Amino acid sequence: MFTAHGHGRGLRRGLAVGAAATLVGSLVAGCSGGADSGGAVEISYLVPNDATGVESAERLISAFEEAHPDIAVDLQTQPDGTEGDNLTKTKLATGEMEDVFVYNTGSLLQALNPDQTLTDLSDEEWVSHVSDDFLDTVRTDQGLYGAPTGSSFGGGILYNVPLYEELGLEVPETWDDFVANSETIARERPDVTPVLQAYGETWTAQMLILAAHGSVAQEDPGWAERFTAGEAKFAQEPALAGFEHLQEVHDAGLLNEDFASLTHDQALRQLAEGGAAHYPMLTNAAPAIAQNNPDELDDVGFFALPAADAEHTAATIWQPGAVYIPSSTTGEELEAAKTLVEFITSSPEACAIAQDTGVATGPYVIDTCPLEDGVPRMVEDLQTYVDEDRAEPALEFVSPVKGPNLENIAIEVGSGIRSAADGAAAYDEDVRKQAQQLGLSGW
Repeated sequence: MFTAHGHGRGLRRGLAVGAAATLVGSLVAGCSGGADSGGAVEISYLVPNDATGVESAERLISAFEEAHPDIAVDLQTQPDGTEGDNLTKTKLATGEMEDVFVYNTGSLLQALNPDQTLTDLSDEEWVSHVSDDFLDTVRTDQGLYGAPTGSSFGGGILYNVPLYEELGLEVPETWDDFVANSETIARERPDVTPVLQAYGETWTAQMLILAAHGSVAQEDPGWAERFTAGEAKFAQEPALAGFEHLQEVHDAGLLNEDFASLTHDQALRQLAEGGAAHYPMLTNAAPAIAQNNPDELDDVGFFALPAADAEHTAATIWQPGAVYIPSSTTGEELEAAKTLVEFITSSPEACAIAQDTGVATGPYVIDTCPLEDGVPRMVEDLQTYVDEDRAEPALEFVSPVKGPNLENIAIEVGSGIRSAADGAAAYDEDVRKQAQQLGLSGW
């Protein structure tokens, strides 16, 4: 989440790009479909301008207009980040939003006041093919508003597979096993960093906390609801464990010496090349590794951040972004917009384009578009957790509450500046202020 849109814009770049590397998120452009609209219904389609792949945009719109010659699509772009957020809210408030637009899911969607500003898509046929975990991120008690634009991605530990094979290590199922593996690596291969941290990009510091939510949810299924109500706290178990993990890997001397300055791309390169064993991170790192270390892409695997008890170990899943239709779109444009949304979400053509461009980051959330063969090793590993029902949505998709200072607090704990207990208490206070700003009861 660790919002994929908003909470620290470096964080947004780190996370939302997972969806951007897939279907609709890859649409950039300031170009239109290029078709002569003639007597066709014309609709506009808005995407962030920081995505990649003009070719993908042209292919998708070309395929749509070929299948629906009575509809012409004009592709528009706007900035990402805070500026894009503000533009989106302004356009919705003034009734000037494009007919179909890409935006985030989860807690940030609620800030758009969707019951008043968006079109309810509950009755669309494609809804029955979408996972409930995704649908929960785009609905309110009054309606369902978004259709998925790409694949999900998972948070946990990326690890160097050849190193594990060389040392005869097994994928750890408990946190103690993980620490033991790291200590073995430090002893047997002193030239290898057991655990990477890349605080040169501050958003990365949150992973050991946020990726722990899968295990928290497995151990205490009602935790997120009680957290939203102001009852469950990070300073208490089971959520305290994430802060404790940050402190432990630092205090045990398992980190790279340059953890304060190392960048995310540098960390991925070290991991892929075997200079490091573990990196707490997301599977949406696959495209970067594919670009910078293509020969080592399948040397990087994934496992869920281990819990204290193996039965609670679960992957944490970030959901993709979505496409929405504003309530200001009506009449024949509304029907055309719904047709485009259906095409993006569930057509074989759109699935083929998604599979043919970019690098998969995780499972798709609609059953009409399965993962193709030959996806990165880390994505295959993540899929195993999903298939075994050992995966839970990230906290940002089941709670609207996320304090703005988590990455800074995480760096302090992960750098030995403050204790896990102090950091968790500080974050609880940060969360309290945010919840009060949101007007939530119980705070």
